[in-house]
Amino acid sequence: MAKLILVRHGQSTGNAERVYATNPHALALTELGEHQACEAGRKIAKLFRAELVVASSYLRAQWTGRLIAEVLGVPLEVEKDLHERDAGLFMGKPYDSVVSATGYDPTQPWRWRPPKGVSLEDVKARAAPVIDRLAATHRDRDVVVVSHGGVMYALWSHFTGSWEGAQIPQNCGIFVVEHDGLRYGAPTVIGDQIGDTWTGG
Repeated sequence: MAKLILVRHGQSTGNAERVYATNPHALALTELGEHQACEAGRKIAKLFRAELVVASSYLRAQWTGRLIAEVLGVPLEVEKDLHERDAGLFMGKPYDSVVSATGYDPTQPWRWRPPKGVSLEDVKARAAPVIDRLAATHRDRDVVVVSHGGVMYALWSHFTGSWEGAQIPQNCGIFVVEHDGLRYGAPTVIGDQIGDTWTGG
């Protein structure tokens, strides 16, 4: 079966500061983030035979995708609907500020919509059709998909049919899903790069 190899982007300046960025589309990678991306590329090269890298349109994901594609020697494509959620009025605030936000339920974080932003359910509705199209188009090819923590959390739910137990990768964390173009297997985490909470990008 073909595989979707999902990778969260490397550490961004916003991740390092633990603040929701005011310019989320333009966040750069840190030096550590570049190193993480190259390491992810080398790990993927050892374990899989990826023929394409597809990345979110946000700079930190494109940058990560480019570094991985260079290691693998494969093309890079950009998909705008794989970008991270809009944090709305929480842009510029610390990640931890969400915990005390009105209406936020830590047992169901996917339901919470920040004021003037979007929920993780909204992210799933936007990103899942992209993944379904990629799976249908590349049913015989392994494809790397570079996106964001919230996107990967939402896609885990899409693959399994449930938000319960959905995993959140750390920067350059990887999980893999086998598919036949229509149906998905259970996600498999590569290594131990899973975080405890979604951290904004």
